[in-house]
Amino acid sequence: MKIQFDSNLDYQLSAIKSMVNIFEGQEKCDTTFTVHSPEFLNKQRDLLSDGILHGNRITISDSKLLENIQRIQNHNGLPLSTGKVPKDFTIEMETGTGKTYVYLRTIMELYIKYGFSKHIIVVPSVAIKEGVKKSLEITQEHLSQLYDNLRYDFFNYDSNKLGEIHDFATNDNLRIMVINIQSFSKNFNSALDINRNIFHRYHDQLGCAPSDLIQSTNPIVIIDEPQSSMSTERQKRAIKSLNPLSMIRYSATHREKVNLMYKLDAIAAYKEELVKQIEVCSVQTEGIQNQAYIKLHEVRLGKGFPQAKIELDVFSNGIIKRKKIIVRQNDDLREITNLEEYEGYIINDINGKPENEYIDFTRKDIIIRIGNSIGSVDEERVKSAMISATIEQHLDTEIRLRKHGIKVLSLFFIDKVVKYRDYDENRNPKKGLYAEIFEREYEKHVRKSEYNFEEDPSLVHKGYFSKDRSGRLKDTAGKSINDANTYNLIMRSKERLLSFDEKTRFIFSHSALREGWDNPNVFQICTLRELGGSSIAPRQQIGRGLRLCVDQSGRRRYGHQINTLSVIANESYKEFAERLQKDIEHETGIRFGLIQKHDFENIQIMDAETKQLVPLGPNESEKIYKHFVQKGYINLKGKINDSLRTAISNNELDIPHDIKCKTEVEKKLISRLNKIDSKVGIKNQKDRRRVTLNNDILESKEFKFLWNRIKYKTSFSVNFSSDELIKKCIQAISEEIKRSEGKLIYTKALVEINKSTVSVKESSSTIRTYEFEPVATLPDIVGYLQNGTNLTRKTIIKILTSCDNLDYFKLNPRGYIEGCLDIIKTQMRLHIVNGIKYQKIGDTEIFNQELFRNEELFGYVNDNLVESKKSPYEFVVCDSKIESNFAECFEKKKNVIVYTKLPRWFKIDTPLGSYNPDWAISWKKGEIEKLYLVVESKGLISELELRGRERKKIECGKKHFGALDVEFQVAEDPERILLN
Repeated sequence: MKIQFDSNLDYQLSAIKSMVNIFEGQEKCDTTFTVHSPEFLNKQRDLLSDGILHGNRITISDSKLLENIQRIQNHNGLPLSTGKVPKDFTIEMETGTGKTYVYLRTIMELYIKYGFSKHIIVVPSVAIKEGVKKSLEITQEHLSQLYDNLRYDFFNYDSNKLGEIHDFATNDNLRIMVINIQSFSKNFNSALDINRNIFHRYHDQLGCAPSDLIQSTNPIVIIDEPQSSMSTERQKRAIKSLNPLSMIRYSATHREKVNLMYKLDAIAAYKEELVKQIEVCSVQTEGIQNQAYIKLHEVRLGKGFPQAKIELDVFSNGIIKRKKIIVRQNDDLREITNLEEYEGYIINDINGKPENEYIDFTRKDIIIRIGNSIGSVDEERVKSAMISATIEQHLDTEIRLRKHGIKVLSLFFIDKVVKYRDYDENRNPKKGLYAEIFEREYEKHVRKSEYNFEEDPSLVHKGYFSKDRSGRLKDTAGKSINDANTYNLIMRSKERLLSFDEKTRFIFSHSALREGWDNPNVFQICTLRELGGSSIAPRQQIGRGLRLCVDQSGRRRYGHQINTLSVIANESYKEFAERLQKDIEHETGIRFGLIQKHDFENIQIMDAETKQLVPLGPNESEKIYKHFVQKGYINLKGKINDSLRTAISNNELDIPHDIKCKTEVEKKLISRLNKIDSKVGIKNQKDRRRVTLNNDILESKEFKFLWNRIKYKTSFSVNFSSDELIKKCIQAISEEIKRSEGKLIYTKALVEINKSTVSVKESSSTIRTYEFEPVATLPDIVGYLQNGTNLTRKTIIKILTSCDNLDYFKLNPRGYIEGCLDIIKTQMRLHIVNGIKYQKIGDTEIFNQELFRNEELFGYVNDNLVESKKSPYEFVVCDSKIESNFAECFEKKKNVIVYTKLPRWFKIDTPLGSYNPDWAISWKKGEIEKLYLVVESKGLISELELRGRERKKIECGKKHFGALDVEFQVAEDPERILLN
């Protein structure tokens, strides 16, 4: 099969034109243009044939170039370049949107239009070099047809084939060289060091250094992933040493945005469905953490001794929580965590040497490196669940997409080759742990009736790893030239893997090689590293599968209904989304929910003279930003204040006068603000209401009667029997704590990316269980329960020894302790509430009715206001649709005399904090003239669904009003309180 390319995608054409049009007005330098070789090259005329090199040149003026640059930036709503005419430009394109195709097309256009014939593509690694070479190969037929059989040649730089450098410099056709930065930046610190690098060293066959030939051609240098290719000053100097006519940086994650010419960021790419949508399949453990968990996140170096940021389970206030803390040498983790599992874990050494950061312990033969963790969780069981979930998701996806002619691939990243391919004592290969798990789990799934796939599991998975000289697979950092064969193998198989004829559907690759693996039909990515979350950055992780898929004809398929990338992670989908958002912010400069100086640049307005739509531009955008800061709408970091929301709500947004006069700019500005911050609601001024008092109701005899029944304050006292508490705890522990099974929770959730945030929406959840085995060392359960409940040891021992399921403690100590804590604390709350007694304080301690006059309320018609003729206000301000339903019902029911939504200052004291009930009503029922009722409105099926503190507060509320002889009800529907 051949991958087909669409030459008419608007966003790609815009990116191409944004670079090509920089040189508008440049005369075309035809093939007769030459650059005569420098004096030292003229001495080698015999070696250079005619002594003439062919290169690039610019003929237009600097002022024209700057005019072109600023015109393009203005059109694209980007900051304008000023000062000296730039030679260094930036194109920002989200991963998976075709940046390689864009810069190859840009090279063609620059040659066709201006005759720029010498181009060098600089890449950060051999992985990307092989990827670019593959792109050049698979696009050659497409580009040749698109550009009328244009003849061009390309090659990967190889220090053993320097004749290609000679041909690059002397050939008058379009020539493209791909080179990884290490090939010419290594040892680029001094003249002496340079001589040790072949690229910069004099070569007898050439009669000069390869770099001398390159410099004479004034190449246009394309920099792929500059955040890696230009990450050091040495690399930057090395690239400048190529003597480029111009440099163009292409990436989704620029560290520096120098003269930005085009921008397609992550938000725009997701919104326009130019990449796959993301679904996180979370596989997590629950109730199986019974030993020390330690994860090393960071080693900090500075004044004094090194410090480490680690993650631990910490017992505090009766519960165990996972926390990140800073530790130093000699810190005792047992003392920090209050957990016996950490006995003996005393920090011995914190090593901060770059790329070798770790911590170890004085009494434990354990080393933990950055991103790694230890713990008692059965890693094989969790990894089995992750592999199984990946297989299941893969098969479901393939069943759905096979009818569309789409081959589905899944990618596993692993940290050690031995876990996939091991060797016996005779160096014969054998299956590693992950290969064995995969084949076992695959067989389970394909036996299911809904799956009809290749039954031999050994035929559907392959591994791509580097090899040593004996052919044995090895671990690798992914940066050396020796990894080239691995990348060649991956990239050569690209189209083959997309065909139904190829049985391979599951790919295992080393996590260090992740940059080299990019296939449009990867629909599942599973990272089998340490538990507690992947150390691979989320954007790097998803980047291998973001590209839109292709079918068997090689045609790109669009739409999120087909293009969904599933990431199987051993962290919650919310944690993954949080890491993804931080990663996007760190790498792209996007600040979710914050206004930035450039956010209004590309707002289109009508030019008064030309009558054409033009962007507002960077200067005006920055002026608005500074004005908003001055007005207090945003703080100095761009965070939106409530005053901005209020100004928009009141139709009182203050805009600089010279900008406000522009046609429809205010409307478009508010629309942009609404997208940036979800809390910025665009409301019509005519809908906004200041809610005023209805004095007729407030001063009416009926309302005063109602208020006089409920206005009194109360005090409470608590009395309960300790023997009864012990009895109830024993009963509840014996009944509620069962012989537990460990849980592997598999959750799927869609990731949504917009200007406000990265959010997740759970779609399904599956729980798989397994039996525990007894734990050898048991923690001090009495101590834990005593600390968590403040009961005496005697009381706790009496509870535990009377329970008939204490043996379960040996199987799952952590789960049993946490279960007991929860039950005992619940029973304590129950006894407090059950034993609570309210009494009226007196006739003077009241909620004063006059406080209604002091409250200032606002709301919006058709949004959160219900017009009222029976309450103390002309409108009822509702916090939810449920409350709106109650207010509307009270207004319609003829037997409701008066009612009120109880104000926020109407708070009842409880042992669990203050409680604010919802409604007080006065109504008629048959022959009974008046009833007084307080209603708690809840959108739940029944009162029994209320849990925890809220339920207990409501029960206290019942007893408070009971002391006042006022009925109290909880209802999800106003009809249920018999208002008829």
